[in-house]
Amino acid sequence: MQSSPKPPSRHKTVFLTWLGIWPTITLVLWLLLPVLLPRLPLPLITLLVTAIVVPLMGYGVMPFLIRRFDGWLRR
Repeated sequence: MQSSPKPPSRHKTVFLTWLGIWPTITLVLWLLLPVLLPRLPLPLITLLVTAIVVPLMGYGVMPFLIRRFDGWLRR
């Protein structure tokens, strides 16, 4: 009977999440903030930004980072 692999440590997972979140949020804000800031209040801007960033992270950025850093995560 084979045991399942040990999950990555919490601090590595948190660091990898930050590594994905920071540039993704920066890019989305850089693209949208000049358009949205004069038109919408901050709570609506953050609603839109998170509605864009969360799927990008879940379906694109994190799977890429996990594949790229798999060896480091599993050490």
